[in-house]
Amino acid sequence: MTSRDDTHDAASAGTPPTPPTSRDVARAAGVSQATVSLVLAGKWRGRVSERTANLVRGAARELGYRPNLAARNLRLGRTRTALLVVPALTNEFFARVYAGAARTAAEHDFGVVLYPSPEGTEPARDPFASAQAALDGVIASSMATEALGAIRGAGLPLVMLDSDPEDSGAAAHVNLDIADGMRLVTEHLLALGHRRFVHLASAVDSWTFDVRAAALHDSLRRAPDAVVRTVRAPLDVHGARQAAELALTGPGPRPTALVCDDDILAAGACKAVRRLGLRVPEDVSVTGFDDLALATAVEPELTTVRLPAEQVGERGMAALLAVLDGRRPEGGDLPVELMVRGSTAPV
Repeated sequence: MTSRDDTHDAASAGTPPTPPTSRDVARAAGVSQATVSLVLAGKWRGRVSERTANLVRGAARELGYRPNLAARNLRLGRTRTALLVVPALTNEFFARVYAGAARTAAEHDFGVVLYPSPEGTEPARDPFASAQAALDGVIASSMATEALGAIRGAGLPLVMLDSDPEDSGAAAHVNLDIADGMRLVTEHLLALGHRRFVHLASAVDSWTFDVRAAALHDSLRRAPDAVVRTVRAPLDVHGARQAAELALTGPGPRPTALVCDDDILAAGACKAVRRLGLRVPEDVSVTGFDDLALATAVEPELTTVRLPAEQVGERGMAALLAVLDGRRPEGGDLPVELMVRGSTAPV
């Protein structure tokens, strides 16, 4: 027979525990509720010490505390959601940018919605009935601000990544030192003795590719005997292969180096060299840009420029958070790195 006390204990055991509150976290960490709110909202810097912030976060984890985001968002008038607009979902560079942005966003209880806009030049539609009603801000990577008219019309703060810093339509810019990357490529090839170049340029009309072209031509002016011809190609391996074949079989002396705007173009260029019975790098050196996984998947591996894509996303999300908080975002271009591999050699 089961006693009344046993039944009471069983019923009590079946009752779900009361969720911890911010007061419980404050008590466990030995701080005030206001301090807990500051730390968990990501607004503690300059107000409390890092040690205190770590104590609060540790107490929250140990107790399993989850803030009531819906109530807080309603109180602040925010959705805590950012839109990341990219030219394509299939490009690894933009996937890395998203990963960096999402990681920083998660640290501040924000979400990131990824939204593609074809080629970064066609007008991007408002992804919701009203972007302003569903978003706190927009981050756009490798695009032109004029392509974002519908979204910008919602009056949302806009952070531009890898785009023209002179464009006044954005609240903040986060850029890579693209020009330095192309200078590093050019100096590397010149040091190897190359003087006949083909620039396999992206057919996409954007600021980042314009900078690459300008930096290449500026660098080659320092070598009076250097010549360069520009051949434009679509951003796919097949189109790049066709364009490179034409460049290598055209009139005049054969180029000794193919400088490509992107690793995908470089992969197509390598295919073109082999199809013509030539060798990389013995007959033709090939360089890329971005350092995608593709760069080390081809043989020989590509000499290319490594772009810190995840850091671009992190910096972009941090810039948007700063704008929303009325702070000045961090400035300065992110450095890039030349990765010398097997696809380049002396003439």
